[in-house]
Amino acid sequence: MLEVRDLSISFHTSAGRLAVTRKLNFSIAPGERLGVVGESGCGKTVTGLAVLRLLPERHSHIDGQILFEGQDLARLAEPRMRAIRGRDIAMIFQEPMTALDPVFSVGEQIAEAYRTHFPVSRAEARERAIDALARVGIPLPARRHDEYPHQFSGGMRQRVMIAMALICEPKLLIADEPTTALDVTVQAQITDLLRELSERAGTALMFITHDLGVVAEVCTRMLTMYAGEIVEDAPVDAALMRPRHPYTSGLLRSLPRLARHREALPSIRGRVPSPSEMPAGCRFRARCDHAVAACSREQVAAEVTPGHLARCGRAAELDLPGAVA
Repeated sequence: MLEVRDLSISFHTSAGRLAVTRKLNFSIAPGERLGVVGESGCGKTVTGLAVLRLLPERHSHIDGQILFEGQDLARLAEPRMRAIRGRDIAMIFQEPMTALDPVFSVGEQIAEAYRTHFPVSRAEARERAIDALARVGIPLPARRHDEYPHQFSGGMRQRVMIAMALICEPKLLIADEPTTALDVTVQAQITDLLRELSERAGTALMFITHDLGVVAEVCTRMLTMYAGEIVEDAPVDAALMRPRHPYTSGLLRSLPRLARHREALPSIRGRVPSPSEMPAGCRFRARCDHAVAACSREQVAAEVTPGHLARCGRAAELDLPGAVA
């Protein structure tokens, strides 16, 4: 359904063009649920925005291909792109506080997303919007339909954003931290809803998150990003149980474990390099406990086991701890 080839994203700055991602390659099949993980600033959100062509064209530049059902979205005319946004590809944005318009009721905003793509009456669009609110767990949806964003809590605004993205039942849903503002009970409801939609309608899901627990529960495949590159791409069980890149292993080891009493929590030393100061060779080398001289050379993603790719020259020889090590 979606195939991204050599996607490089850069922004125009006063100092020249600044690259934030480099030659990303991945694909998503119908019904597949891809979890995209990594520290803040690694390029997860900007990749999702690039797929929908939501980056400001005056200040950004995209190289490579974004193929959706055979069409290259990176080169598609804007009128055709508008027809795809919301209908075939939808996105749940990370900041519901700013994504919702304060002068329109939440129901109007959800119904507008539906009426943009389907020739229905206002009454029918209203019923669809009320049903969408009910599906994401909003109590008294018929009444809340006519209320405004300031009358909703942060978690309820997030659910409104999810309802808006799901109302057209898109073929591909890009979810950018969709459960961050939700309590654990509602989070479980939303993750169940997204998984059910994927399984029932064959909706593909690109799930951008910091929560590896949610990835384990919802996703079928996991993509690890670091400093604008994909460093590991694997089935979710393989990535969690036997990671092949030291960065993925470091993320998993950093998860708190209740069974370990008074033990120091492992962490990855240092910080993600600035896009303007990317090191040569492996970008994780300065923070890696397994780095050798060869890591100063350019690393390419290679298949370690069938379907399991890692951008590490030592992937085949390292025995790295995973989520249950």
